[in-house]
Amino acid sequence: MSYVDGFVLAVPKEKIEAYKTLATTACALWLEHGALDYVECIGDDVPYGELTSFPRAVMAKEDEIVVFSWIVYRDRETRDAVNEKVMADPRLKMDGMPFDGKRMIYGGFTTLLRAGDIAT
Repeated sequence: MSYVDGFVLAVPKEKIEAYKTLATTACALWLEHGALDYVECIGDDVPYGELTSFPRAVMAKEDEIVVFSWIVYRDRETRDAVNEKVMADPRLKMDGMPFDGKRMIYGGFTTLLRAGDIAT
């Protein structure tokens, strides 16, 4: 089964273009180094919940947009190797990030179920 890194973060609305530029570079690097897929989504219907929600999870402010993204790998070992290569790649400049990395949520997940794997 594949392995997925997932991310949720808040990006100030005025920095969405800068984030898109960073994400475009990151996407190219992750794919070049062996990721199978790379997806970035900006919140469109992301209500602020009473107890839990995407905006609450990242402490999103009124002038921020929630971003949900994921990267797919063949397996955990590939993910570890790809991330090591990407983090060492000088083309990924991490200074002046267009979001607060301290409020980013991320984690690695083993795939439990995928539509393409279900026999019909």
